Amino acid sequence: MMNYIYQMKTFCLNGENYSIENDVTISKILEYFNYNKSLFVLEYNNRICQKKDWAKILIKNNDKIEIVTIVGGG
Repeated sequence: MMNYIYQMKTFCLNGENYSIENDVTISKILEYFNYNKSLFVLEYNNRICQKKDWAKILIKNNDKIEIVTIVGGG
């Protein structure tokens, strides 16, 4: 019998704090919050994060994610 110890991780998404237990990628977070992945730029820990990397990056404690939506005008 194996005992698993889950360590809560807290991350910030657009100024709001959230807590998670399991390993979760940026892509999974975006799916959970129902973001349309083609209409924004994502900043991860103060750096622009390429869309191709979202499925590879696991959320760590104290990570900061900011989503900047693209707005058209005319």
